Amino acid sequence: MLSFGYFDLMNSAFENPEWLNYHHLRHFWMIARHRSMTKAAAKLKISQSTLSEQLGELEEWLGRPLFDRRGRELHLTDAGRVALEHAETIYNTGHELITRFRQSGETQQRVLRIGAVGPLSKNLQFDFIQPLLADTRTKVVVMAGALDELTQKLHDHKVDLVLSNIPLRTDQEHNVFNHLLGEVPVFLVGGKTLKLTRPKFPQFLKHIPLFLPSRQSDVRADFDLLLANAGIEPFVHAEVDDMALLRLLALSGEGLALVSKIVVERELQSRKIKFMLRVPGLAEKYYALTIRKRFQNAWLGEIVEIFRARLKALASQNTLKI
Repeated sequence: MLSFGYFDLMNSAFENPEWLNYHHLRHFWMIARHRSMTKAAAKLKISQSTLSEQLGELEEWLGRPLFDRRGRELHLTDAGRVALEHAETIYNTGHELITRFRQSGETQQRVLRIGAVGPLSKNLQFDFIQPLLADTRTKVVVMAGALDELTQKLHDHKVDLVLSNIPLRTDQEHNVFNHLLGEVPVFLVGGKTLKLTRPKFPQFLKHIPLFLPSRQSDVRADFDLLLANAGIEPFVHAEVDDMALLRLLALSGEGLALVSKIVVERELQSRKIKFMLRVPGLAEKYYALTIRKRFQNAWLGEIVEIFRARLKALASQNTLKI
């Protein structure tokens, strides 16, 4: 039972002029989310002048400008980014509070909404999700899409994190953080044995058909540079941005595919891969993108650490001799 002293304390906090105006904070959050005063005002169904006035009051109260106004564009200042991070924490905590009281203790289920960049290996996605499957309290929702589309879903709180092999540029997305999960070595693999005596890399690739990831991939860019420095014009038989298709092309026996080890891990175990050569100096990095510097829930942080250990072990394992 709460004492009267508790209510006196809360009343004092609400009456204190230093108490935060959450109404103004919500309006600031909407402006930052839409990056436009006009769009935020339309969403809130208030006039732009009212919204601008309330933003001014919040900035005056905090003693710092929250936006740089460059023409019609709004850019968060350093103070604005700090304020937004706190605003995100406040609204996420509020959502958790409502959810907790609307669900009974036994039926309460936590939901993890994961965005996965379209070309990302399904093996990698499965390895990330697998530890969650043993917990019946957790429901996993996976949404695939383009990086820019999933980034917007992060801003809109429609996903909790995005799995990606491409980091976001900090000069374009100040409010999204790249958490490095690990990196896995890259190999040239094929479904049939190549009769090569002491294959010298990369010279032996001059006349071998290659299946490569699209040019959006950092690994592809590094591979192209490596061949260019060696004066080799590759025979690119196909380039695709889907790792499942790239794996099938590797198994076809019609050429060699450039893939991260995790893409063909199960084929290695079943001995379907007949040729495998590590590309020196190449590794694919994987990231979890979030709108916060730290993972919101302790249990999500634990899953991330399990997955990091998984990638580290995979990178250190000796490859099966083909």
